[in-house]
Amino acid sequence: MAKGDDVAGMEIDQNSSALDQISNPKFSINGASLSFLLQLLKSAQMQHGLRFGDYARYRRYCTARLRRLYKSLKFTHGRGKYTKRAISSSTVTEVRFLHLVLYAAERAWSHAMEKKTLPDGPNARQRIYLIGRLRKAVKWATQFQELCAIKGDSRTSLEAEAYASYMKGSLLFEQDEHWDIALKCFKSARAVYEELGKYGDLENQVLCRERVEELEPSIRYCLHKVGESNIKTSELVQIGEMEGPALDLFKAKLEAVMAEARSQQAASLTEFHWLGHRFPISNAKIRVAILKAQELEKDTNGPGADSVPAEKKLAIFDKIFAAYSEARSCIRNDLANTGNSESVKDDLSGLDKAIGAVLGERTIERNQLLVNIAKNKLSKVRDDKNEKVTKPEELVRLYDLLLQNAADLSDLVSSGRDRKPEEVALTEECELKSLVFRAERCFYLAKSYSLAGKRVEAYALFCRARSLTDDALKKLQSSANTDQVLAFSITHYTVYSSSLPADNMLPLLVVLPLYPKLLTVAIKELKMLHNDCRSNICIEHATGVMEEEKAPENLSEKISSISLTGNYKKLEKLLMENLENYESAVGDPTTKSIPYISVFPPAFQAVPRNPVIMDLAYNSIDFPSLENRMKKDKKSLLSRLWG
Repeated sequence: MAKGDDVAGMEIDQNSSALDQISNPKFSINGASLSFLLQLLKSAQMQHGLRFGDYARYRRYCTARLRRLYKSLKFTHGRGKYTKRAISSSTVTEVRFLHLVLYAAERAWSHAMEKKTLPDGPNARQRIYLIGRLRKAVKWATQFQELCAIKGDSRTSLEAEAYASYMKGSLLFEQDEHWDIALKCFKSARAVYEELGKYGDLENQVLCRERVEELEPSIRYCLHKVGESNIKTSELVQIGEMEGPALDLFKAKLEAVMAEARSQQAASLTEFHWLGHRFPISNAKIRVAILKAQELEKDTNGPGADSVPAEKKLAIFDKIFAAYSEARSCIRNDLANTGNSESVKDDLSGLDKAIGAVLGERTIERNQLLVNIAKNKLSKVRDDKNEKVTKPEELVRLYDLLLQNAADLSDLVSSGRDRKPEEVALTEECELKSLVFRAERCFYLAKSYSLAGKRVEAYALFCRARSLTDDALKKLQSSANTDQVLAFSITHYTVYSSSLPADNMLPLLVVLPLYPKLLTVAIKELKMLHNDCRSNICIEHATGVMEEEKAPENLSEKISSISLTGNYKKLEKLLMENLENYESAVGDPTTKSIPYISVFPPAFQAVPRNPVIMDLAYNSIDFPSLENRMKKDKKSLLSRLWG
């Protein structure tokens, strides 16, 4: 009897568990077992603004998505008076209720990040609002985790836990407190994503691995703040070069740390040395901007600059321009607010001129980098069909910019009255660069004429480019044997290390071996350009002679194909011949056939001439005299007497 009761009890338990599974189903976040939380969020973020860091656009998308979800679920909060309807485990009858909580968290987080990534940074009031939005995001993420633990499947529950841990860590990271708790949150999220990256399809594994890499800089920074890591600030800068929405808080924090370090270092920068001049710097903002630009210049001209990709160098140049422009704007504000002190005005004007000259040099370097990129694209074999083809006209345009940059820099440096030898040397260097740029521009202009089939113009331009190259080579070789090497070395170093004392001879020893090497490279490149000009001259001359020899033959072939009736094939469909028929005559949309409207050029047609009449009887007719009908002139008395 007891055995029968046990069997009955087991059947009842099995039936009740089956009923629980029916009444309490387990949801995946997107309603299917193959679509996970990270994939859903990444797709939404990349498609709606975060590919370009536009958090405002993503926030608007989340708001619109929530509105659609509320309406489709008929879960609105009443008309007129707002009546809050809470979401609990009993409310979640389908997966879209989980989407409500998730997108509410995303909307709050994106609003906070929008305030965080303002151009000038959030002020005190905006920062308070930012912290409030992050707290709201943590609240929604925690609720999402609790609901997924009850209503979600095992994978969704794990991802929700990692999502909530990341939100908590982001809040503590922004608040600059409880670094140990923030570290635990980030480590917990990383552990979950590392485990989830071992399963699923390839796309899911890649996304999990990217998420782990995005969390790594925040973990290392928390370790640095806790004191468990000896990481340096330079290493943090290298970490901050990674991309991803999860790294934007870290980048903002790192920028604040770097600004604080620059402000402390700027206290020791009291003068700016340039071309033998010393300009005092009293404004702290100008010091910080100059220090920031000089730190960035090390990445483009330092020892490891050759290993930096060209695209990354272009981004660094943009940051350098922004830093120097900020310094010049501060200088001009100080000039506007300065009183009648002539010495202060002279110092500020000289500092503005010096920074403008440095900015001009960096502009020339950036445009030369663009020229090198264009040359590589012009010369290499293109395997990728989607790659944009570089034309010689683009190089001509870039050399026009370089000529203008060199002229502007020369005018700026030579604008003073009492010029020092360093300024004279820089002016001569600009003139020499202009000559080289003119030769290069003339060469690529000849290339463009050659591609257009204009042999005479291309031949003349190649000859002109060779003569310009010869002039530049003579000047470079003569300058290599003079004392200008020393002047150039001092010039180029004082731009980068203005904070060093002038009597320090270490910069001179460092740079002296550098300039002859650069000069040797320039001479080598000009010799290659000279050889290219010479070979292209021969090619253009030979090609022109061949075309001249073949010209009569080609002309006779063209004339022989001309007929009065035209040499056109009869086309079945022409729009002008089928105007009465209601059918397509401009090509089949399903094929790549050429649409035909009418035959062009039109065929020759025989046209009759007007008849020619020869009047042979005209010379044999005796016409009557008409003098009696002609009007006679009346003569006066004097004219009658004197005839």
